[in-house]
Amino acid sequence: MQRECDEQRAFGREQDEPDDGVISLAKKHTIESYLPLTPALFHVLLALADGEKHGYVISKEIARRTDNEVRLSTGTLYGIIKRLLDDEMIEESDERPDFSLDDQRRRYYRLTKLGKAVAEAEAERMERVLALARLKHVLGPQQA
Repeated sequence: MQRECDEQRAFGREQDEPDDGVISLAKKHTIESYLPLTPALFHVLLALADGEKHGYVISKEIARRTDNEVRLSTGTLYGIIKRLLDDEMIEESDERPDFSLDDQRRRYYRLTKLGKAVAEAEAERMERVLALARLKHVLGPQQA
């Protein structure tokens, strides 16, 4: 029971809410209620910020962009994708590349307006944390 309660809190559900696997925006109330994001979830949103991608490309872009510092396993990636779909931060795209250039089993994803707003809010939150770290001399001054 405790684990179930912990999982419900981790996914933003209260104990008395139905566990239907979907978290509606109406229950969230504000963009900030999604924050803070996990680093892996934020990286997935960033990977989709410049356009539609399928899972393998999302994973490869994250690894490339972070010099392999962040590498998501297939299970982790698709767990995040499921959560983002449930939270309506991403959606599956109906548009596909030419049949001859694509494997039809691939699913392409794109950010929704909510996903973009949450990613922006998380980036702004992180900027405030970094500003505080500079103020406390944990980081040196910001370089231009």
